[in-house]
Amino acid sequence: MPKRVLQGVVVSDKGEKTIVVKVERRFTHPVMKKTVRRSKNYHAHDEANAAKVGQTVFIEECRPFSKTKTWKLVEGASEVAASA
Repeated sequence: MPKRVLQGVVVSDKGEKTIVVKVERRFTHPVMKKTVRRSKNYHAHDEANAAKVGQTVFIEECRPFSKTKTWKLVEGASEVAASA
């Protein structure tokens, strides 16, 4: 089964080898027919502590690293985000 990859913005890099990424999704409300924005924070593993606050990064589903951390930073995403 393929692993999910999400794109989001780093909102915190305070943890050791951990970043918090805010992922926003948009959908049409079933009754109101308006576009609704919902966001969710994901804890992701950042082995090299490369990502900084405000960068746009890609995170990938992986094995659990801890109780809350089941995503990891995609390799090479920090270089893409830094140049953008």
